[in-house]
Amino acid sequence: MKLGFSKTLARVLKSQKKFSKLIAKALKSPQNKAKRATPIPRVAKPVLVETDAFGSNPGRLIMKTFVPIARLPKSPALVVVLHGCRQTPESLDSAAGFSILAKERGFVLVYPEQRSTNNSQRCFNWFRPSAVARDRGELLSIKQMIEHACERHRIDRSKIFVAGLSAGGAMTAALVANYPSLFAGVAIIAGMPVGSARDAMSALRAMKSGAPTPSGGWGRPVTEISPEVKAWPAITIWQGMDDKTVNPVNALGCVAQWLKVQGIDDSSGRAEEKPWGRLQSWRAADGQKVALYSIRNMGHGLPIKMRDAIKSRRSGDPFVIRADISAPGELLRLWGLKRPVA
Repeated sequence: MKLGFSKTLARVLKSQKKFSKLIAKALKSPQNKAKRATPIPRVAKPVLVETDAFGSNPGRLIMKTFVPIARLPKSPALVVVLHGCRQTPESLDSAAGFSILAKERGFVLVYPEQRSTNNSQRCFNWFRPSAVARDRGELLSIKQMIEHACERHRIDRSKIFVAGLSAGGAMTAALVANYPSLFAGVAIIAGMPVGSARDAMSALRAMKSGAPTPSGGWGRPVTEISPEVKAWPAITIWQGMDDKTVNPVNALGCVAQWLKVQGIDDSSGRAEEKPWGRLQSWRAADGQKVALYSIRNMGHGLPIKMRDAIKSRRSGDPFVIRADISAPGELLRLWGLKRPVA
């Protein structure tokens, strides 16, 4: 028995090491280099504050927050941002400028952070069933962060939004599948459909070649998690057309998943050509929405306009990419988080 257990453990460890090497190789792709904006010299910027005690934290994650005290309304909105592999909240925030937008528009910002002890590439473990099961693992840790922020800062619970990049995008999809009533708006950026993998190796295959459609269609993994739910938040899906890390076919899987879950006919959508790429959008009679932003000439990452990169004092994060549309600004527009009237 001991021998059999040792062999099993050795196989698991070998699989984890292989996954780490492969994901590191995938993320070192030169695809994004030509699109990076010129690095901006570092200057003083908003500081993310770590919160030690926010719940039982079964996923052993770190909670970081930015609160613009001087411009915080009585019942502010909350924006949750999940980073991708090999990122930190600081690297993503410095490049994308979410904290500067929070300061301008008066909302609270929460960044869950993965520990390297949980995943050597600092990816959220979206492919592990135990990490994304309701009220368990990393998923529960993130929910506890949201609850802590709501209580501490008197958040307007009708204005909680979440955005995630790459592994953070896949974890965002799992959050919405498990806690749909918690969110008013969602952005899955270069992410994966719920149920597209059950371990590290199947995750890599799905990322590279596209996840196979599950038996019963893409809606089934979500409806099995939340079978009674009828109302869902508005969901936007963002994908670089030249992404070599997460195959763009996965974005189509995400679209198919959320259209099915929300009962929206896929033939009811409209497509618009934009300077930055293509916008496809679908809307149900009851107002539920799904949209796909396909960014032309962009690889794996979050798009940001050059002027916004300068404004956010961009640090050179390779997964925040210069484009003709800025995801942070567009999301805040969609979510109704405007600059206060002077």
